[in-house]
Amino acid sequence: MKFMNKLMGAVLGGAMVLGAIALPTTAVARDAAVTPKVVIQVSDSDPAYWNLALNNTKNVQKDLKDAVIEIVAYGPGIGMLKADSVVTSRISEMADSGIKIVACQNTMRGQKLTKDDMNSSIGYVPSGVVEIMDRQMDGYAYIRP
Repeated sequence: MKFMNKLMGAVLGGAMVLGAIALPTTAVARDAAVTPKVVIQVSDSDPAYWNLALNNTKNVQKDLKDAVIEIVAYGPGIGMLKADSVVTSRISEMADSGIKIVACQNTMRGQKLTKDDMNSSIGYVPSGVVEIMDRQMDGYAYIRP
């Protein structure tokens, strides 16, 4: 009896492994009727991180042409949106291509920044964290590179 139980366990275990291997490896097709929406958080001061976030944004825009994309910068990440940022030209290009890019006004007040200090192509929200929360409640996917 023990031998039979072990044999059945081995057969069932092998069938499960074969079933898992046979699963399709292609991505599930996206519902064309649903517009993809994504909010990307930038809260790090490292320019390499800024470039990663911008590369992710560009890739989403390229792969999902109808996507609604918003970048929200706050805390140490606010430097990305300053007029003298090392990525300011990329920020302007992305804003011109339809990506919404916003700065947290709470952070700006805390760092004594004005709109004159910032890239002229961005927008503003009262609170970056609340903006991200609102977008998530609106069905946006959340990305933090």
